[in-house]
Amino acid sequence: MNRILSLVVAALVVLLLLSTTVFVVNQRQYAILFSFGEIKEVIKEPGLHFKLPPPFQNVVYLDNRILTIDPPETDRFITAEKMNILVDAYVKWRIVDPRLYFVSFGVDEQRAKDRMSQIVKAALNEEITKRTVRDVISGERGKVMDAIQKKVEEEAKQIGVDIIDVRLKRVDYVDQINSSVYDRMKSERARVANELRSTGFAESEKIRADADKQRTVILAEAYRDAETLRGEGDAKASQIYAEAFGKNPEFYKFYRSLEAYRASFKTRHDLMVIDPNSEFFKYFKSSAGGSSK
Repeated sequence: MNRILSLVVAALVVLLLLSTTVFVVNQRQYAILFSFGEIKEVIKEPGLHFKLPPPFQNVVYLDNRILTIDPPETDRFITAEKMNILVDAYVKWRIVDPRLYFVSFGVDEQRAKDRMSQIVKAALNEEITKRTVRDVISGERGKVMDAIQKKVEEEAKQIGVDIIDVRLKRVDYVDQINSSVYDRMKSERARVANELRSTGFAESEKIRADADKQRTVILAEAYRDAETLRGEGDAKASQIYAEAFGKNPEFYKFYRSLEAYRASFKTRHDLMVIDPNSEFFKYFKSSAGGSSK
């Protein structure tokens, strides 16, 4: 019985020793193998690996995924025209040299983030102080981000880190400047609106004057054409009257007298004081214009 117990204990000890000599590296990790406190090997490939049991060798793991630095606070910077702006940026990064990274920060990821935040802030300050607010917000925003990423990459390589991307999420004025900026924008919009309104009024006056001119020309041409037609009609009528008069002068006189009667006695209330024997009433007495018998 004692022998069996001894064998079981020995087997457990052997298994324990074997478990301390085997370690697994997954695809999301780097493994650094230490021997008596010194880095012996950096393992980047995932899989099953072997080592000596502690204290002869031990393993430290580092994350090899793309990580993000997104500061909770917005930093303040001064532009070329001495205006304060608030900039909110984020950084995508990953460990590419585990040995150098471990020498710089150990396994403390927060120290690495703090260091890179300082690097990014210094690069932002250097680039923003050379540009105006307009350039930072819209005009050269892409150039600003490219320049910042280039500067950060150079320093990040010295600590075993690769910078994947640097982006400006938000660029805004400080509260003290916002009101003055809004007032300036408002006055600028009002100026543009007044210019457009003045231009529109001038165009409307031009259109109205052109319409009045065309109206006058059209009326004048219509009056001219009407007078021409009226003159032609009067001439034609005179010609017809003359021809009729030449064929039958008495009938012409009779017709003209009827028209004179019609014009004189339009209503019952028309009143004329005239001698009944007047030449005007000669056709009332006889259709031939003579005295009745």
